[in-house]
Amino acid sequence: MSTQQRRGVCLVLSSAPGVGKTSVSRALLEMEPDLALSISATTRARRPGELDGVHYFFKSQAEFDAMVEQGELLEYARFLDRSYGTPRAPVEQALAAGRDVLFDIEWQGHLQLRERLPGDVVGIHLLPPSLDELERRLRGRAQESEAEIARRLDIARAEIAHWSDFDHVLVNRDFDRTVAEVRAILHAARSTRARQPWVPGFVQGLLAR
Repeated sequence: MSTQQRRGVCLVLSSAPGVGKTSVSRALLEMEPDLALSISATTRARRPGELDGVHYFFKSQAEFDAMVEQGELLEYARFLDRSYGTPRAPVEQALAAGRDVLFDIEWQGHLQLRERLPGDVVGIHLLPPSLDELERRLRGRAQESEAEIARRLDIARAEIAHWSDFDHVLVNRDFDRTVAEVRAILHAARSTRARQPWVPGFVQGLLAR
């Protein structure tokens, strides 16, 4: 083990649907080799091409509820009538090994994660430039009914209302700039004193000469 190994960071990227967090997450994962996406457990149906344990841990509602009861999830929430949660063991192992974990979760999960891993979580909330732009993006994603668009906009308003729960807030006007800003936040988090337990001994060695 390296004497200069740091503790990993839990980087939470959250936003309303349609703001762009999935695209930003993909760009981050391509650019940051020490960053891995947290694999969630979910009760939603598996889509074509998805693999259990790679894209999600697919669970029945009974299995998911048992994980909650046994304390196996760091956070969990209901979203669009489905349950999602983060298994505890893989995250704690990654942090101890100095690896960073990216979370694509909603505000409820972010608060639970901060409560269970105090000091390890850096939260970023992405905002749309305007609700009109967000509606335009939602309409461009799929052919959906007016009722479904309205429902998604209501969900978006509820998510946006929790912006103040996060350490950092960015308006996603320009994709490349947003990615650069998120990377800057990640790099700053990696260099905090709390993440680098080797520094006191290193400094002591410097001053002893």
